Amino acid sequence: MEKLAELDRELFLFLNNLGSEQWDWLWLAISDKWMAIPLYAILLFFIFKKFGLKPTLITLVVIALLITATDQLANLFKHGFERPRPCRQEGVMEYARFIAVRCGRFGYFSAHAANSMGVAVFLSLLFQKHYPKLFVFLLFWAAIVSYSRIYLGVHYPGDIITGMVIGGIFGFGFYRLRQFLVAKILKEQSGQA
Repeated sequence: MEKLAELDRELFLFLNNLGSEQWDWLWLAISDKWMAIPLYAILLFFIFKKFGLKPTLITLVVIALLITATDQLANLFKHGFERPRPCRQEGVMEYARFIAVRCGRFGYFSAHAANSMGVAVFLSLLFQKHYPKLFVFLLFWAAIVSYSRIYLGVHYPGDIITGMVIGGIFGFGFYRLRQFLVAKILKEQSGQA
């Protein structure tokens, strides 16, 4: 296990030190959760256009539950494992580029990676029939957001990989929940007609 942790530290330092001051502003922006709002607004428009009002409202509630679930599970893991972030770990922080606004105590696993991958998988599945190539963009977006956490100096690659895997699993599960809820509501509506 120690060998794996050492590999994680070395890979972190390699990836983190690829950064350059002239690009720091971009990676800070990518990592900022509010920067995704325009993307989400466009995708919300497409959801409404393809599915209508009630399925869109259900979709919004399910995505909110998805983000809450991945975020809270990440918090449980962080306080359960208590793995220091690279920006707080002796022997790592001295060699890393730390440019994030703040550095929390624990980092295993990345909520940013879990949230972005969860939403990417969820929306990719939702749009697979209507916009089949959208998944490439969404997965690339999730990977970029996830890498930004390494660039900023707040997560190890292992934190990112775990977050992305958990986010992907949750994205699939919440997509299935959305399908179930939409089918149930549409069935009730057709029964009342």
